[in-house]
Amino acid sequence: MKLIAVVVAALAVGIGGMGRVEAAPAQATQTDARSLDDRLVQAREALRKRDRAKLAAYRDALVAGRHPLAMWADYWELNNRLSESNQTELDAFYTRWPGTYVEDRLRNDWLLELGRRRDWRNFATEYPRFKFNDDREVSCYAALLRHHAGDDVRAAARASWFAQRDGDDGCTLLVTTLYTARQFSAGDVWLKAREAAEAKRLNAARQALTLLGEEAGAPLTELFEQPQRVLGRRTDASSRQGAEYVVMALARLAANDPVAAAAELQDRWQTQLPPDAAAWAWASVARQAAMKLMPEADVWFQRASTLAATASRDRERDLDWNDDTLAWRVRTALRAADPGRWQRVLDAVAAMSTAAQADPTWVYWKARAIHATAKSGTDGDAQRTAASVLFERIAGQLNFYGKLAAEELGRPQALPARPAAITPEERVQAHRQPGLTRALTLIALGLRSEGVREWNFSIRELSDRQLLAAAQRACDHEVWDRCINTSERTRQEIDLTQRFPTPFRADVVAAAQDVGLDPAYVYGLIRQESRFVTDARSGVGASGLMQVMPATARWTARRLGIPYTPELLTDKATNLKLGAGYLKLVLDDFGGSQALAAAGYNAGPNRPRRWREGPVMEVAAWAENIPFHETRDYVKKVLSNASYYAAVLGGKPVVDLKSRLSPLVGPRAADAPAENRQLP
Repeated sequence: MKLIAVVVAALAVGIGGMGRVEAAPAQATQTDARSLDDRLVQAREALRKRDRAKLAAYRDALVAGRHPLAMWADYWELNNRLSESNQTELDAFYTRWPGTYVEDRLRNDWLLELGRRRDWRNFATEYPRFKFNDDREVSCYAALLRHHAGDDVRAAARASWFAQRDGDDGCTLLVTTLYTARQFSAGDVWLKAREAAEAKRLNAARQALTLLGEEAGAPLTELFEQPQRVLGRRTDASSRQGAEYVVMALARLAANDPVAAAAELQDRWQTQLPPDAAAWAWASVARQAAMKLMPEADVWFQRASTLAATASRDRERDLDWNDDTLAWRVRTALRAADPGRWQRVLDAVAAMSTAAQADPTWVYWKARAIHATAKSGTDGDAQRTAASVLFERIAGQLNFYGKLAAEELGRPQALPARPAAITPEERVQAHRQPGLTRALTLIALGLRSEGVREWNFSIRELSDRQLLAAAQRACDHEVWDRCINTSERTRQEIDLTQRFPTPFRADVVAAAQDVGLDPAYVYGLIRQESRFVTDARSGVGASGLMQVMPATARWTARRLGIPYTPELLTDKATNLKLGAGYLKLVLDDFGGSQALAAAGYNAGPNRPRRWREGPVMEVAAWAENIPFHETRDYVKKVLSNASYYAAVLGGKPVVDLKSRLSPLVGPRAADAPAENRQLP
C-alpha cells in the first residue's frame, strides 16, 4: 500500500463542496487515507449492487476526507441516477472536476441520455466538449444533427450502421431518418439484413427490416432456426423480398452445413436468383467453407466471382461483399496449389475497401502476389519493382508482416536506435500529471478497469517524448501493461526496452531453460497472454503470467511432478513452471513448430491438429488461415514478439522472424511419434 499512500499525499487537494458535505480542512493522514481507499472500493461494490444509499454515503465520506479519487465515487453516484438528472446538475459536476477523465466519461453518458430524450439543444452544446469522442452511438446522434443541418452524412451513417453488432437508439434513429429521407435504399436495408443473418444476429436483422414494414421481418425466426424448411417451400425468388429470404436462408444454412447450402444453390436457386444475389449467396457459402478450411471453398469463391462479374461488369468492387468476406477469399486462395491462386489474391485485395487495402496483412500478400505473377526476364521488371515498393511500405513496421516484408527485400529488419534517455525534467513532468497518478492508484487498489481508462485518457495527446516518460513511469511501478501499451503509441522515437520489457528475467529464463524452451519464445507468449500482470485473470478462469487454466495446471503439475494447490496458480514461480512445462509438451507434440504450439496453447491442441490437415503450407499462410480471429492474431503476435525478444536478450542489432516459421505446416508425417492425446 506504499504507492497508494504516497499518491494520496501527492494528490490531496481541495475538493469543491457537494452541497450537504463540507470538505475537511486538513490533509488526510496515511491511516485516514487507507480507510478512504477502502471506502472507494466499497463505493464501487455499492454501484455494482445498485445500492444507492451506500454509494451516496461513501461518496460523501470520500469528498469530506478530500480523497484524490473522490471524483470517481461522485461519477458513479451521479451516473447511477443519470436518467433522473438535469443539465444544471451535470454542469455542476463538470465544474467540480474540470479536465478529468470522469468529466469526459460522464459527458459521454450524458450525451447518450440527451439523445434518448431528444434534447438536441443541450446535445449540440455538449457534443463539441466531448474529448474522447469514441462512442459510436453518440456519433450517430451527432450525425443526425448534421443531417438536419444539411450535411451529407450517408457514408458515415452507413459505416456505423453496418459495424453495429446489435441495434442502438442513436444509429437506428439516424438510419430511420435517412431512409425516410430516401438517402438509404431498400437495397441497403436488405444488405444489412443479409449480413446480420450471416452472423446469426436475429435482432439486428429484424430491426433493419422494420424499416420496410413490420411484415418484412415476420419470417425471420423460422428462417434463422429452420432455413431448410424455408428453402423447401415454393418461394418466388423473382420478387425482391422472396429472393432476399432465400439468400438469408442460404446464409444461415451455410453457417452449419456449407455443403448442403452449396447443393441448394447448385440444384435450384442459382438460376432463380438474380445474378448479384446468387453471387452474394455463393460468397457467403464459400466464406463459411473457408472458415472450416474446406477445399471446396476456393471453387465456390470462383463461382461467386464469375456471377458477380456477370451481374455488373463495369464495377470495380465485387457486389456487396464486405472486407471480411474478401479476406477469406484471399486466405482460401493461399491454401490452393494451382498457378492461378496469386491472381485470385490480387483480385480479392483489389476489391477491398481503401482502409482494408492499407492493412499490412493485405499489403504483404498483394506484394507477394504481384511478385509471383510477374513475367520472367525484363518483361516482369515493372511488376517486381511494384512488389518491392509495397514491401518497402511496411518493412519498417514493428509487426509480423513488417518483418516478413523486410526479409522479402533481403534484409532482416534492423532494430530502431534507442532514443535519448528520458531527462529529469521529462520525468518530473510525467510525475506531475495527476491523471497518471490517479490511474496508478486505481490499479493498485484493484480497480484496474477504471485505472486503465484513466491512464488512456491522460496520454491521448502526448508527444513521443512525453509518451516515453509516461511509459517509464509505469515501468518503474511495474505496471507493465501500461508501460508497453503507452510506449507502443510512439511513432518516431521507439524504445524497445519499454515495448519488450523483461520483468522477472531470472525466473522466466530459469523456467524456460529447465524444460528446454527458448526464453525469447516464452517471453513472447507471456507478453501476449498477460502483459506481465501477475494477477491477470481471464473471463474463463485462466490465471497468472502465463494464463494457465486450472484444469491444465492440475494435469501439468501431475505430469511434471510439481507440487500444486489451486492457490498456487497465481504464484509467479509456480505459474511460470506450469506454463512453460505445458508449452514444452505442446511444442514437442507438434514437432517443434512454434506456430502450431502457440495455436495449441491459445485454443487447445485439438484445434490446430484439425487446422493442419490439408495442403502443406508456409507458416505465414497457414497462420493467416486460422479460423478464430483471436488465435490468428495471437499466433502472429507471439512469433513476432519472440523475434524481438531474441534480439533484445541476445543483444542483436537485427530481428530474425523467418527462422521461427519452420517447419512447414501440414498433416503429421506418417513416421512422426503418435499424438499426445492426453494434452488438455
